[in-house]
Amino acid sequence: MDSRGAGGGPDSSAAADPPSPEPDPAAAAMDARLPADLLRAVLQRLPPIDLARSACVCRAWHAVASDRAVLEAAFCAPWGVRRVVGEPATQAFWRAASLGRFALSHAVRRGDTVPGVALKYSVQVTDIKRFNNMMSDHGIHSRERLLIPISNPDILLGSTCYIEMDHNAKREVAVFYPEGRPSGKTESSANIASAERRSRRILESVKRSLHVDDGTAAYYLSVSQGDPRAAMMEYSEDLRWEQQRLGR
Repeated sequence: MDSRGAGGGPDSSAAADPPSPEPDPAAAAMDARLPADLLRAVLQRLPPIDLARSACVCRAWHAVASDRAVLEAAFCAPWGVRRVVGEPATQAFWRAASLGRFALSHAVRRGDTVPGVALKYSVQVTDIKRFNNMMSDHGIHSRERLLIPISNPDILLGSTCYIEMDHNAKREVAVFYPEGRPSGKTESSANIASAERRSRRILESVKRSLHVDDGTAAYYLSVSQGDPRAAMMEYSEDLRWEQQRLGR
């Protein structure tokens, strides 16, 4: 008789779910020795990356290391930030407490230029353009604000920052407002509607100037980061290249 049998052979045992791992006795013993308040006090002093690792030790540590207040404390500590308001899209936001996670909000005013703003805040023009997803200096004219990279971390000492998703810059950052606090929700429905109307006006302007349809105008605006002048130049270059190719 076949020793593997009808249903008890090696294939069936291999298909079974693997046994769940045994709890770590050392971690369990350590958890039993540390009161919850002491554990919280210790973990919130860890750098964010080490705090993320500590969440893998055991369930009790995971609960503390995933607590919003503990995550915020670890995120703020390297820069002396007093408080961070708002919830990020994912918990991964808290794991990198680099200076690049913070930005200063500059409200764009009539007459502002990217070089002028860069000079005001002692940062590089290229850094502002990169941080705000701008291909050219002209992109400032379609923005209500610019995110300014933090060049001097001392300005964050004792500050309150607000977690915001900037849809022009296409990044989520903790924003510092020199005036003290934002005047309202950054991405309110009114602001979104206003931005959509402005985008539509720019689209119509490019469409009329180039004598093209909506799709073509939208494409060239997208590759020029919303800059109408750059969109028209890009279209002219493509048209010139196509004419030269057909003339061969």
